[in-house]
Amino acid sequence: QVQGVEEVEEVAIALREAWQLGLDAIPNLTETLEAYGVKVGFVPGDDHFDALSFTANEVTPVIVVKQGVPGDRQRFSMAHELAHLILTLPEDWEARQVEGAANRFAAAFLVPRPTVFRELGRSRSSLDVLELRLLKHKYGLSMQAWVYRARDLGIISPKTAENLYRDFRSRDWHRTEPGDSYPPEYSTRLERLIMRALCDDTIGPERAAELLGKPLMDFMAEVEDQHERIPLRH
Repeated sequence: QVQGVEEVEEVAIALREAWQLGLDAIPNLTETLEAYGVKVGFVPGDDHFDALSFTANEVTPVIVVKQGVPGDRQRFSMAHELAHLILTLPEDWEARQVEGAANRFAAAFLVPRPTVFRELGRSRSSLDVLELRLLKHKYGLSMQAWVYRARDLGIISPKTAENLYRDFRSRDWHRTEPGDSYPPEYSTRLERLIMRALCDDTIGPERAAELLGKPLMDFMAEVEDQHERIPLRH
């Protein structure tokens, strides 16, 4: 059981070690979660919805994420819900403490403490917007989350962090961060499984199309276009 927020950092690193992820960026968090038994689904949602998690049939962990939003937001939401699935927290913690621990885990899982120190150093007087943008696109963690990460690890002072937050709010960057957005998450795991079953004659073309939600020829044409006309049809 985790007794304090600081211990969440160790849990995040321990999970990365258990999943053999190392300390570098996770290219596709969705597929990583699915590879380790977490079912991930993307659904439409209103402005107040980001993600939710639950255990199906008392066995299978499930994370449902909002679609149509930047990938860094999706990734943080998924990592946040992963925290709710795996962390055991004190029963007397208030909701804000629980959510704070989940946020801390999410950031630590996406960018572990040693990686943050490697990228930012151990003490900074400030952080540059361009630097934050480059880090966002390298690790899939938002610019604002990088500021929180630097503050939580003592790299920048709370006052410096607040000045950065104020600057973001004054420019409306707290809603839409500057520059191109991080690409949305996706998973091709189901598609690969369907193609494997089709190749092994476990299912037929009609069943494959049903599972894909589109005609098989349309799916193959889309894949050909994505991969420079690789010849998929025989």
